[in-house]
Amino acid sequence: MDSEGIDAGRRRWQERFDAAVASGQVRAADFTTLSGVDVAPVYGPPPEVDDPRMESIGWPGEFPFTRGLYATGYRGRTWTIRQFAGFGNAEQTNERYRMIMQRGGGGLSVAFDMPTLMGLDSDDPRSLGEVGHCGVAIDSAFDMDVLFDGIPLDQVTTSMTISGPAIPVFCMYVAAAERQGVDISSLNGTLQTDIYKEYIAQKEWLFPPEPHLRLIGDLMEFCAKRIPYYKPLSVSGYHIREAGSTAAQELAFTLADGFAYVELGVSRGLDVDTFAPGLSFFFDSHVDFFEEIAKFRAARRIWARWLRDVYGATTERAQWLRFHTQTAGVSLTAQQPMNNVVRTAVQALAAVLGGTNSLHTNALDETLALPTQESAEVALRTQQVIMEETGVANVADPLGGSWYVEELTTRLEDEAEAIFRQIREMGESGSVSAIGPMTSGILRGIENGWFTGHIAEAAFDHQRALETGTKRIVGVNCHTDSLAKDLEILRISRDVERDQVRALGERRRVRDDARVSRALAAVAETARGEGNLIEPILEAARAEATLGEICGELRGLWGGYTENAHF
Repeated sequence: MDSEGIDAGRRRWQERFDAAVASGQVRAADFTTLSGVDVAPVYGPPPEVDDPRMESIGWPGEFPFTRGLYATGYRGRTWTIRQFAGFGNAEQTNERYRMIMQRGGGGLSVAFDMPTLMGLDSDDPRSLGEVGHCGVAIDSAFDMDVLFDGIPLDQVTTSMTISGPAIPVFCMYVAAAERQGVDISSLNGTLQTDIYKEYIAQKEWLFPPEPHLRLIGDLMEFCAKRIPYYKPLSVSGYHIREAGSTAAQELAFTLADGFAYVELGVSRGLDVDTFAPGLSFFFDSHVDFFEEIAKFRAARRIWARWLRDVYGATTERAQWLRFHTQTAGVSLTAQQPMNNVVRTAVQALAAVLGGTNSLHTNALDETLALPTQESAEVALRTQQVIMEETGVANVADPLGGSWYVEELTTRLEDEAEAIFRQIREMGESGSVSAIGPMTSGILRGIENGWFTGHIAEAAFDHQRALETGTKRIVGVNCHTDSLAKDLEILRISRDVERDQVRALGERRRVRDDARVSRALAAVAETARGEGNLIEPILEAARAEATLGEICGELRGLWGGYTENAHF
């Protein structure tokens, strides 16, 4: 781009920034260095200098959004501190949530236990030994009442990390909000709901792909009409990366999934400019500092271009890629666990420099167990130190224009585009989905093991590099001497499962069984037809039908899913 074009862009940015200041959208804060030096809100090429890179880099707040969605950067609003928590029963997790909020957390993320993630009740024989261990147990809307007791759901954003049974759990959340007296149209938060990443990486599905996509489409329609601020779908790359993918694979597989969900919305007759702003993303921030920053910047640029040029989005909000980040759980080590504080801080800083919209920092002991209250507080304070002390929130995209970062950003973008072509070609070679070309490719790749094969190969290469010493992890294959003592870790009592099962039995005893039966019959009847399933499932949740009962009705109609074996 020549200097005139760059100067014109700078003037456009200045107009946006000044308008934000005039409307009170800039924080009242000290935007100077520790030594008292004033810093500008953004930096770019010197005046009268040509820089061909500026065509793709741009300015904060304008297409292609490489440098961020807002002209103000974090001067307007810092990222949301969102701590992921859940263990034991709803009452215990509620206490942790209150602690997080009291100490400055800005949003809650719900971790569910394995039975809940698999759509099972706590008294199901398959749940034995797992209740409350990797997250909170949720059996019915009553548990949601307890989980958010004293936390007004119209005043807090809540993220729920669940995909297979996401819709029944969401309906229980809505029922709990109604019982609080909240107007559900005011609810704000995110439901993960991303079933593609389950088939690709995490493996927590309930049904074959098509019924899951039907439920997701129903939810998109419901939220567009009834709960406009709520994001019904968070496309998750986090689990893809944790399974062993490279940064480029995480970027490409995640965005491809996102494009397929756009195709789903369009196939339902929804306007892309209306529903696309309700899509959000969830990325991993790993330990390679600059690669992660470049990944986040490339993600915004790719998404904006595809939404505009391929899917016809005309508004900026529809072209925005908004994302939550979690530091890399897979990078934490059981050896010398105090080192995990350092790893998490570096990863969190990379997420912030990459422009994340919200952030969860892992606790130092999460490789061993769920975090203790003390380790959760350290994780929270890590974000607050970055936000309050480092000065990184003073300038939008402070690494923009770095030769290294810009080269990495472009390289990751190019790798992702090559993967998109492969996915679409796969779709053309198999049965074509009526939903869209990217959807066809993803379904074909799930069926033939293409995604899992590529992730497995990347994970194998990384493990071999560790074993040969080519890649190093402090405390694991280098610098292994340590004075560290064993950590005190959080242990979930067996009483949790016994109490949860007992309480569930009591709820079944006192509820209106006739109302439950009618509600479940309505769910089954709607599932056999083509109507939207959200309202009947919501009514089942209001009637205190359990998660296992609702999912069981749907399993009985749609069947389960078994992954094809590939070697």
